[in-house]
Amino acid sequence: MASRLLWASSAASYLRISVSTARPFSSVVKGFKYTDSHEWVKVDGNAATVGITDHAQNHLGDVVYVELPEAGVATKQGAGFGAVESVKATSDVNSPVSGTVLEVNEELKDSPGLVNSSPYEKGWIIKVSINDAGELNKLKESDEYAKFCEEEDAKH
Repeated sequence: MASRLLWASSAASYLRISVSTARPFSSVVKGFKYTDSHEWVKVDGNAATVGITDHAQNHLGDVVYVELPEAGVATKQGAGFGAVESVKATSDVNSPVSGTVLEVNEELKDSPGLVNSSPYEKGWIIKVSINDAGELNKLKESDEYAKFCEEEDAKH
């Protein structure tokens, strides 16, 4: 086994191939808006779909439980509406916009790992009506958020 690893390392060095096991930078979806607390929002008319970013799920590790609000509950921009529990930690999930919860992702009750495997598609957490579209101007665009994450990671 050790000789195979040595051979692979030597071959990689000779071929100038990187064998780093570090995970590449987390993905960011253009057209979405982002918060400093690592939630994303996808706007569709007067409604928004909300979840946690790939960056957030990557730092949390394997998600084992998602605390969901009830439909009809009011949300306030920046205020918590639920939580995500992982093998490493529990993190509050804050609403990027003020509004009313229209729908929750019931699939997360049985499959919380969707937050890890598909944070921007199947792992969404809530859909909310938007009370004030002007609040979207306080959120980051994808390029701003990507830079924010890179700077945050450089500090650690």
